[in-house]
Amino acid sequence: MRLPFNSDNHQWLQNARRTTPSWIASHKFWEIPKAWFDDFVNRALQKHGRLYVIQPYREQEICSPSCQNAKGHECQCSCMGVHHGTGGDGSWFEVSDAFSTRWGERVLACRLMVAKVPPRPER
Repeated sequence: MRLPFNSDNHQWLQNARRTTPSWIASHKFWEIPKAWFDDFVNRALQKHGRLYVIQPYREQEICSPSCQNAKGHECQCSCMGVHHGTGGDGSWFEVSDAFSTRWGERVLACRLMVAKVPPRPER
């Protein structure tokens, strides 16, 4: 993660825990254990008021073999007709006759998180 410069960032990130955060100097960011993520987000929102979270994301598509292999025009599937009658191309994981799924490519998603209450002023 990246934070606005402050001489106590290491101590603030560690937050009296036994494990210490790592500074990755070559890329200029901090690395913390995954288990600290929720606490970090809550404290960063309290301190800064907003933050961007950038994380891996893969879109999941849901359809069914009966939809993909359909011959008529009526579609009541969650794909809303996108895959209706297209036939199976082998990229779908068929869970049952009524449900199949596949995952898109891994991309990065970015979301802005904003505190519900204004941040407290720094001293």
